Amino acid sequence: MTDFTTATRLLAAEEEAPATKVRGYWQNVGYRLRYDYVTLAFALVIVLIVAMAVFAPWIAPKDPYKTSMAFRLRPVGFRDFHLGTDELGRDILSRLIHGGRMSLLMGVVPVVFATLIGGFLGVLAGFIGGKLNMAIMRTMDVFYAFPSILLAVAISGAMGGGMANGMVALTLVFIPPLCRIAETATTQVRGLDFVEAARASGGSTGSIIATHILGNVLGPIFIYASGLVSVSILIASGLSFLGLGVEPPHPDWGLMLSTLRQSIYVNPIVCALPGVMIFVTSLAFNMVSDGLRQAMDVRL
Repeated sequence: MTDFTTATRLLAAEEEAPATKVRGYWQNVGYRLRYDYVTLAFALVIVLIVAMAVFAPWIAPKDPYKTSMAFRLRPVGFRDFHLGTDELGRDILSRLIHGGRMSLLMGVVPVVFATLIGGFLGVLAGFIGGKLNMAIMRTMDVFYAFPSILLAVAISGAMGGGMANGMVALTLVFIPPLCRIAETATTQVRGLDFVEAARASGGSTGSIIATHILGNVLGPIFIYASGLVSVSILIASGLSFLGLGVEPPHPDWGLMLSTLRQSIYVNPIVCALPGVMIFVTSLAFNMVSDGLRQAMDVRL
């Protein structure tokens, strides 16, 4: 009798206890990111850099194009030039703030277009397979024969330099790796049971890709693309440094490094400031990309 009473009480307690709420996939991703303080800290750095670039006309203390030969290469803290001046007497702080616009534009826009084009080609090649897969992936392999930086320099140089041509060059450089990621993820998913069931039920190729394939391959593509932003910023800065990217007098971190390199023995701190901005921005995007990869990894 006692055992029966105890069992009855336990069953009643279980019924009264609130059910444990099961988090979905994206809720788990958000939960992990909420307690990943390193990723959140670097995400805040990215937000600040983006806000600085967006509100540059209102934040910059001076006109970034105004020259003054009387104040060439002044050190940090000289009068109202908080970070000194460049070789033409222009305010370094104002040019760094405005230069973030060009650098972020050159870093983000090519990755977005490469993700759209490379992702589409990779999903198409992975799902259909056969000769189409062979044609697309062997074409991508041709681009893999060249290092990314050399390929970007060659394409940009052949097209004549400039910001627009630099973006086109970077887009072409990033399409092959993103296509490879999309093709690999699609090949792994297309043989799963739910895809076969959709085929057996008479679903069209477009509907199967849109409904069943994209949701399972967007995660790897997005994670890899977010990591490419830092690479894009570095390569874009290199193109500007070589005179194949943003053209003077527009402020750009890579171009500022190029114009200030001859003055490194006169004022090394001022010359290093554009490099510091490139380093911090690239590091922030890399760390956020790594944090997203860990948060979105279902094996964790």
